[in-house]
Amino acid sequence: MTQTILVVDDEPQIVRVLRGYLEQAGYRVAIAYNGKEGLFAARQEKPDLVILDLQMPEMDGLEFTRRLRTEQPEVAIIMLTARVEETDRIVGLEMGADDYVPKPFSPREVVARVRAVLRRAQSGPAAAEVLRVGSLVLDYGRREVKLGDRLVELTATEFDLLAIFMRAPGRVLSRADLLEAVQGVAFEAYERTVDAHIKNLRRKLEPDPANPVILLTVRGAGYRLADDV
Repeated sequence: MTQTILVVDDEPQIVRVLRGYLEQAGYRVAIAYNGKEGLFAARQEKPDLVILDLQMPEMDGLEFTRRLRTEQPEVAIIMLTARVEETDRIVGLEMGADDYVPKPFSPREVVARVRAVLRRAQSGPAAAEVLRVGSLVLDYGRREVKLGDRLVELTATEFDLLAIFMRAPGRVLSRADLLEAVQGVAFEAYERTVDAHIKNLRRKLEPDPANPVILLTVRGAGYRLADDV
């Protein structure tokens, strides 16, 4: 079944280029030129992934992401951003984006990121594999996470990061380790984005995210999953 990508950007040239490369890669492409139009298109098209500009008229990318995550939590999101401040990108990730690509960008890189995010969202190392650490259960076949009796909604990136931790509870993993595991290569400039995904996981898993007892920080080294979740 052909996967649908929604491209939302107010620059027609960017939309045209991305549409051409994505269609050449075998995807069906829907387009929108502002946030409000994009949200309407997402409701109609039910895309597998959204490529989203951070700065747009009508509704910016952050508000779009917040609303889409509420309505369609399973949809993958890649942000395009010309902003130079890292904090703006981190805010987008904390709102639920799976990845970001800074402008100017290579269209081939965007297509590669799309493939990587969709691959993570749809498959695991073993279709029937189930990981358990204490009361935390991750089911690859269902793409489902439970903490006790509570179902935890995660993005594709959050799901894969949690799986990495659950394969080695207690082991300290650096930002570079985690980024390489989910993207296939460690980009130094993007290592800090791992912190945003960890913050999201804590918000969804921890009784008190400000005082984590499940995903622990190891100062100067990285993060580890507690043995006794």
